[in-house]
Amino acid sequence: MFLYRHVLRTEIEGTGAFQRARRPRHLPTVLSRSEVRELLAAMVPPYSLMAELLYGSGLRVSECVGLRVKDVDFDRSLIIVRDGKGREDRATLLPAAVRDRLTVQIETIAALHGRDLAAGLGAVDLPFAFHRKAPGAAMELAWQYVFPARGHCQDRQTARPVRHHIHESALQKAIKTGAGTAQINKRVTCHTLRHSFATHLLESGTDIRTIQTLLGHKDVRTTMIYTHIVNRGPLGVVSPLDRP
Repeated sequence: MFLYRHVLRTEIEGTGAFQRARRPRHLPTVLSRSEVRELLAAMVPPYSLMAELLYGSGLRVSECVGLRVKDVDFDRSLIIVRDGKGREDRATLLPAAVRDRLTVQIETIAALHGRDLAAGLGAVDLPFAFHRKAPGAAMELAWQYVFPARGHCQDRQTARPVRHHIHESALQKAIKTGAGTAQINKRVTCHTLRHSFATHLLESGTDIRTIQTLLGHKDVRTTMIYTHIVNRGPLGVVSPLDRP
């Protein structure tokens, strides 16, 4: 039975050695540009804005819900992703199309934070052990989440009430509902928008290394999967049936 637990091993003929069986790779689901527009139009704030960031910035769902005010750089049109997959920071695009609504969202958060402070609250959870280095940071607007939860919860590190971010499952549910409303006959998830971001950039002529950097992939081979689904078909080949 141990051969069938997470990874299969196959014996190399004639050597007695073993190698790990490769995990099957599946092509990701990608929306067309019109399907993205229909999906976004079917969603309501703040989830519509969050979905726009998934698609327009290539964010993972955890990176979107965990976005803090200080990591939105309007001057340089950047979003700084802190402690992303692999525990590394990276910079990605801040779409011009969301600047005004994101500005309004942050102004709304500032007003909410002011009310929390007046009520003797206003703290937010901080990265592991950071509250010891800068305990006052938890009360600063810069560290507040761009998409905060409605209520407060108890911080595991400090045991005080804090305002956490919107839960990932709420955004996932909103996107699933939006896809149903838009009658998109594909399995649409948060990651589908990230896949669409990469594929549409590639179709527009963005080089694969730039896309790799924006997505935060360590290995360009992970990014190369999108070359198989660009608008001219697998590997960019035109079918002989379509040739004159």
